[in-house]
Amino acid sequence: MTQPIILVSQGDPLQESGISAITRNVAKGLGVKRCLVCFDDYIDPGHSVNADRHGVIYEMKYSQLLDVLKEHDEHLFHRLEQAVDREISNKNNRRKQVGKEPLASYYKNYALLQEVTKSAMKIVSGDLTLAHTIEEITEFSVTSFYSVGIDLGLVHEEDVVPYHMQK
Repeated sequence: MTQPIILVSQGDPLQESGISAITRNVAKGLGVKRCLVCFDDYIDPGHSVNADRHGVIYEMKYSQLLDVLKEHDEHLFHRLEQAVDREISNKNNRRKQVGKEPLASYYKNYALLQEVTKSAMKIVSGDLTLAHTIEEITEFSVTSFYSVGIDLGLVHEEDVVPYHMQK
């Protein structure tokens, strides 16, 4: 390692399990501080308010990461948005086949937050490692959109490492 490590997460509230618990464990295990990315208030006014800030030394807004994407490639966000829209359509078609309602409208924003964060951080840092609970990702969760960045070549499959919660 030639540069410092920081763990980046989005504004999830602290829960006993899930990404907020995993984030704390990973940061503690690696002995690193955290960067928190939250939606701007005009998108979700409660996102930042409810975010777990344990070990956070730096905070960013979604709009700041959008600026990073636009400076790097003015079409990048549009490509991400189109890919997320396609994935939502595909998921909704599968949901319809099994008798489920379409995904809630907020899925798009949260999937974009996830993919914009990863893409912008990869641009800024030049490197990225994603810790995912890959074995437990359900087909219709926001987390399942992680493949969008991989499919677009913004994040590479080898950047993803599985995280196993100890029970």
